[in-house]
Amino acid sequence: MAASFGHRARLVATALGIALLAGCAQFPDEHRGNWSEQPSLEPQAGPKPSIEGEEPPPESSGPRPEAAEADGCTDPDPAVVATCLGPIGAVAVLPDGQGALVAERDTGRVLRVELGAEPVELARIPVDAVGDGGLTGLALSPSYDEDELFYAYATTGGENQVVRVAPGDSPKPVLTGIPRGSSGNSGALLDDGRGALLVATGDGGDPQAAANPDSPAGKVLRLDGFGDPAPDNPDPGSPVVATGLAEPSGLCGAPDDGGVWVTDRGGAQDSLYRVDYGRELGSPDWTWREKPGVSGCAAASGSVVVSLEDAAALFTLRPAPDGTFTGQPEKVLEGTYGRLSASARSPEGLVWLGTSNKTGGQPVPSDDRVVRIEPPSGGSAGKD
Repeated sequence: MAASFGHRARLVATALGIALLAGCAQFPDEHRGNWSEQPSLEPQAGPKPSIEGEEPPPESSGPRPEAAEADGCTDPDPAVVATCLGPIGAVAVLPDGQGALVAERDTGRVLRVELGAEPVELARIPVDAVGDGGLTGLALSPSYDEDELFYAYATTGGENQVVRVAPGDSPKPVLTGIPRGSSGNSGALLDDGRGALLVATGDGGDPQAAANPDSPAGKVLRLDGFGDPAPDNPDPGSPVVATGLAEPSGLCGAPDDGGVWVTDRGGAQDSLYRVDYGRELGSPDWTWREKPGVSGCAAASGSVVVSLEDAAALFTLRPAPDGTFTGQPEKVLEGTYGRLSASARSPEGLVWLGTSNKTGGQPVPSDDRVVRIEPPSGGSAGKD
């Protein structure tokens, strides 16, 4: 039986009532190492950060040379890893960096993709994608090399939940009872580099739920492999490490410096927050007044890249340790692959992207696609 937020326990006082799942691998502690896991765009700095010097408008990388057109599911672009998929909801890069798991948002399919090979379906998770939900999050087990377990964030007919999937087995709920509504159903998953699973949940269309300690909605939760609160959480009896989300669409982090970021589409603007365990999210660290449709993100020490669905581009920021942003933000890949809905960084620093052109876009014959590129900064580790 999966854990559920309900009358049996209160978040701030007791652990979630989550039954242990037979055969479910525990997350390692930090000593065992990290998981091996067209409107115009005019960004506006949020109240907390500042840009060194006067903020200029973001620069685009400019148009790419004309490329050969796709012929059915054959795409001549060498950066394209997989083609003819459903709209992508999430990407999780495999430990060797040569392949990835991708989630089709509407169908619930999870596929393993790699360059030069046909996609392999690993699971089909029942989902209901109405109201910005569906299959929107993926994270690998910390021992994926041995057990091939992974976790997914899914919207069902009555709720949102986190499930785990073992090879050849049906999905098993790990965390249930996340409210579902007409909006605010998207969620995201991430290993935090310290042996725990981070879960970003939407508010289910109820903004007050994010401030309610008895509700898992609108939160960043930090769990162990069974769905219980991670033992080194600020409040050991609670999975909640941050509150105040509405429609989160990406979680990303840089284990080498501990920075964790979450994107959110709620309210009058799109936002990027840095997550500090035990603190309210507060004011966004970066905002986009034009609401370009922030989606997945990928981060390394010195850079954060954010996929933009509606603006069909990739946006790069360079955070500084003092909470400001340095240099000049960049908008790249504008219109190159269409709507970018998912992002993840591989162990060697490449950025993997998923598209969602079959949902509100202008798909080409090979859509939807998974793409692997060098980070916009040009460095393999994403550093300046």
